[in-house]
Amino acid sequence: MQVHPVSFIHIQRSLSINTSILFWVSLTISMASNSSACSSYWVISGLALVLGAIVHQADARAFLVFGDSLVDSGNNNYLATTARADSYPYGIDYPTHQATGRFSNGLNIPDLISEQIGSESPLPYLSPELRGQKLLVGANFASAGIGILNDTGIQFLNIIRMHRQLEYFQQYQQRVGALIGAEKAKRLVNQSLILLTVGGNDFVNNYYLVPYSARSRQYDLPDYVKHLISEYKKLLMRLYNLGARRVLVTGTGPLGCVPAELATRSTNGGCSAELQRAAALYNPQLESMIIDVNRKIGSDVFIAANTHQMHADFVSNPQAYGFTTSKIACCGQGPYNGLGLCTLLSNLCPNRELYAFWDPFHPSEKANKIIVQQIMTGSTRYMKPMNLSTIMALDSRT
Repeated sequence: MQVHPVSFIHIQRSLSINTSILFWVSLTISMASNSSACSSYWVISGLALVLGAIVHQADARAFLVFGDSLVDSGNNNYLATTARADSYPYGIDYPTHQATGRFSNGLNIPDLISEQIGSESPLPYLSPELRGQKLLVGANFASAGIGILNDTGIQFLNIIRMHRQLEYFQQYQQRVGALIGAEKAKRLVNQSLILLTVGGNDFVNNYYLVPYSARSRQYDLPDYVKHLISEYKKLLMRLYNLGARRVLVTGTGPLGCVPAELATRSTNGGCSAELQRAAALYNPQLESMIIDVNRKIGSDVFIAANTHQMHADFVSNPQAYGFTTSKIACCGQGPYNGLGLCTLLSNLCPNRELYAFWDPFHPSEKANKIIVQQIMTGSTRYMKPMNLSTIMALDSRT
């Protein structure tokens, strides 16, 4: 059987592939050239699998993550801050069963999206392991405690606020440029998938952090929401100007229904009406702003993920999703396990699959899986103007 040598040369020149894959392609072609007709089928089948791996690697897109504790994969481990998830029982269901800095019993939303798109989960930007080829996978810039506003989370001291995350993004592009060249680095960023999750802390760790907070004295709630949306728009345009072309933008969950708020603000076991009002004002305005920005750009750069509705589904009807409760956190103490941090001394549920919330503020891995499934395949009730599966299909043709 003859394999034209030009085919292999074309593969080498047109794809960026590692040397081990090239070795196996070379070996497979050599075997095919010298095999009998009977065994050629198996050799060519192996070649098809190898070429499939090459194409997948060539098609893989970088994944970049910005935001707060819902998507932080461990940056705060490297910072002098109390906003950390670097000790047991965090990570109890992670593949290594070790705390990694993720505010989860296991995988978080970036991990699960990475699984869905066939990619490694991007490393925290501050991780010393993020170098060389790992940079091409992407990076996670998120930091627990931050918000849209610079004064959000001041009690956590040393965290990576949004303006700093965007500075790190510029630095990342320079590092990638040094690795593969400026033009390829620009293309990598333009073709990357970006996740941005921020906003909840601007309510729970700012406006409502203490009675008569500085922001609540400065703004009534509707005006505060307008201020947040205005500042968020600036962040989106900054991302766009830095090369972002596909950005998933998540809203807040039902803020008044998390165990922490049930423990401190609930009356008769119900969600906090004031925080629910905040979420009800904020999320529709965020979606409208995204539509407006896309219209001005002339392209669907920003995708609105209605994580409020995604959460509300299992919060309002936990049994339908296999949970026994959406009010009590798996790990914590006090009413609803909603007080303080999740620590070695906390109450810890034996079966995390039955709890919608892992700790007083953060969904369990199982709840994260439900959210990511809606991000991937959800209708326009959840994803506007399209879900991530549609995005991936469209982008694969361009």
